[in-house]
Amino acid sequence: MEEQQGTITIKRSTMWKIGTFLFAGLFIISLFTGGFGLGANQESAGKAGITGNAVQQAKPTIPTGVALVSAKELEDDDPFIGDENAPVTMVEFSDFQCPFCGRFRSQTFDQIKAKYIDTGKVKFVYRDFPLESIHPQARPSAEAAECADEQGKFWEYHDKLFEEQQVWASAGSTEFKKYATDLGLDTKQFNTCLESGKYKDEVSNDLADATRAGGQGTPHFVIGKTPISGAQPFSSFEAAIEAELKK
Repeated sequence: MEEQQGTITIKRSTMWKIGTFLFAGLFIISLFTGGFGLGANQESAGKAGITGNAVQQAKPTIPTGVALVSAKELEDDDPFIGDENAPVTMVEFSDFQCPFCGRFRSQTFDQIKAKYIDTGKVKFVYRDFPLESIHPQARPSAEAAECADEQGKFWEYHDKLFEEQQVWASAGSTEFKKYATDLGLDTKQFNTCLESGKYKDEVSNDLADATRAGGQGTPHFVIGKTPISGAQPFSSFEAAIEAELKK
């Protein structure tokens, strides 16, 4: 390295050594982080994504363009609320143990329900997207909700799971059975359903469709043909729904 006239000049051989060192360092890092991109098992807050124990700051992510599939293709036979023939279908892929999914339920869902679902403009479908690698109770809670749906109490059970998220995250099936009692379900039928793993394949099917729909974290939404990732503010969903209503 030579210093000439107030500038620093690095010899070509030195540059090559530095470049090689940096590339090797980045390659090693990528091996331990699963690559430079974002993995599929990621919770999305809009401003923050969590993969395992790592926290990664990012700007709000609202994908644009056309989704890989339309919401109408993703309805399946899962629980929904709203007019079955509403002009816009909105599918949520969610994880009951995900804090950002809980945030969507507590801060945004009721606004969407009041303005679009209750007025017949949106059919809202809930499907499971359990991130089992970071949420050990994600699948059991999803299966419990399916068992509640069997008795016509899905949405009541759905709300209970989000309200009590911090409680059952550590207690598991004991609480799931308690909620069935609290909601007046046939507990014998519910317990048999939950213990048998009756809806294991149903939850797996939802998970596969979430991936097919481009989901890389929870919650993930498809509104018409517009994908939205993360617990975005109401205004983001409002803009997407209004755009779909004009089509």
